[in-house]
Amino acid sequence: MTTRRNFLKQTSLASASALILPSCGFTSDTTEKYGVQLYTFRDAMAKDALATLKQIASIGIEEIESARSPKGHYYGLSPRDMKKACEDLGMSLKSGHVALDNNFQKTMEEAVASGQPYLICSSLPSKGQTIDNYKKVAEAFNKAGEKCKKLGLKFGYHNHEYEFESKNGKVLYDVLMDNTDPDLVHMELDLGWVVVAKKNPLDYFKKYPGRFPLWHLKDMNMTKEESTEFGKGGLDIKKMLRHKKASGVKHIFIEQEEYTSTPFESMQDNMTYLANL
Repeated sequence: MTTRRNFLKQTSLASASALILPSCGFTSDTTEKYGVQLYTFRDAMAKDALATLKQIASIGIEEIESARSPKGHYYGLSPRDMKKACEDLGMSLKSGHVALDNNFQKTMEEAVASGQPYLICSSLPSKGQTIDNYKKVAEAFNKAGEKCKKLGLKFGYHNHEYEFESKNGKVLYDVLMDNTDPDLVHMELDLGWVVVAKKNPLDYFKKYPGRFPLWHLKDMNMTKEESTEFGKGGLDIKKMLRHKKASGVKHIFIEQEEYTSTPFESMQDNMTYLANL
């Protein structure tokens, strides 16, 4: 089974046949602009990025967050071409998952060219489930945030479940939060992984109000600890959306790593669920 956690450790992605879903003309009845993390459509994006973006637009998605791929941050497209492709389809590129590595300067330059405001680190730049390492990571995040700010970008971090482990009575994610500058490090809270870690996102909205401008809205099968379609898992999506203001969220990206049928059909189900709330 390919999960996002495993994917980040792999150096290649097997290409797959493009997924075809007829244009359904679906439009959300809500006023919320929902986005998608393109890892949801990873195989189709690797096969034909432009055709896949067109299909994504057809199911009511308005904002895009990219992810690293064997073809680069923009699936073989240039940053400017990625921006134009989204705009031509009535979508906007808002964010991208990247690595905080030796190529970070180039990554920032690409983001500026693409017009996206956010760069989100998708995994810890140094491994180690210790308080000292999380303080070290926080320092690296603050420095990355300073570099991004000088270029008009916003730097952030996307969690998984392991950041919520406790060491010496302290939750490691809290160590990260307490040692990062809110003006420099903008957190993307993956609500699904929070509940898998047996934590309540609302507690974090209360403890760190306004610190989460980005969400990954992801329902989770709590038995298998994998993503599922909205309404089938352990995340109370209605309650989360009622507390958006407290979190400070500005962009909500749907991400689904596993599917009942196909990524497009699962995303159609998710958008229908949101429209019917």
